[in-house]
Amino acid sequence: MVEIGRLNKLKSVKRAEFGMFLDGGDDGEILLPRRYVSDDMNAGDEIEVFVHFDSEDRLVATTELPKAMVGEFAHLMVKSVENVGAFLDWGLGKDLFLPFAEQTRDLRVGQAVVVYLYLDKTDRISSSMRLDRYISKEAGDYKEGQQVDLFVAAQTDLGFKAIINGKHWGMIYTNEIFDRLVHGQKLKGYIKKVRDDGKIDLSLQKLGHQSSEDIGPLILERLREEGGFLPINDKTSADLIYEMFGVSKKKYKMALGDLYKKRIITVKDDGIYLNK
Repeated sequence: MVEIGRLNKLKSVKRAEFGMFLDGGDDGEILLPRRYVSDDMNAGDEIEVFVHFDSEDRLVATTELPKAMVGEFAHLMVKSVENVGAFLDWGLGKDLFLPFAEQTRDLRVGQAVVVYLYLDKTDRISSSMRLDRYISKEAGDYKEGQQVDLFVAAQTDLGFKAIINGKHWGMIYTNEIFDRLVHGQKLKGYIKKVRDDGKIDLSLQKLGHQSSEDIGPLILERLREEGGFLPINDKTSADLIYEMFGVSKKKYKMALGDLYKKRIITVKDDGIYLNK
């Protein structure tokens, strides 16, 4: 069974003047247009392709990868706005349809929106801005400190809402953000807390003592590179700390305390020194 809107490995059946036909099983032969057929492709080969409908509503294959596939969230630019809906640039020749009924606000060309890709009742690939429909309502099996994949989807007065592992909502609070976040950004994060009501707090830094151990070696490496001295200490500004080590001042001070307790460094008013 061919998965529309996803990658498929299909066996090539035969070459033709206008491309190569692939075995689509119950869906019949699917054309891989000539521009995607390389010289080393032969009948009987298994070829990985993305399957979708062309402008004439025929199943077609391509070796090009779209910016997102069915079942995924994406941040895509609006290419045109029509009475029936908008069309988004998802990296293929035929633009992605965003029906009017699936829009949550008025759109304009050049604007970027966060959408979910799905198959409609006729198996056509479509998209929706109504993200809550596609976020799991079941509690996630997460543990505090667990590393997860995040997709930044919306900004609120509290911070940024992010989709966790493509399934659940989580919140990154403003006071936990030490670098610029943008819609559609994909990054690693950590489960900070799972609340009694099921809501999930996120952190972009590892939690607790574990994170301080992670940057301890970075501090020592910088010290050795600079001849055993750095003009920073526990009074250094949070902005400079983040610029140098990519962590909050709290995490930095924990790491500094660990190194000091182990007598690896000395902390003075003018900076930190590597002990001999």
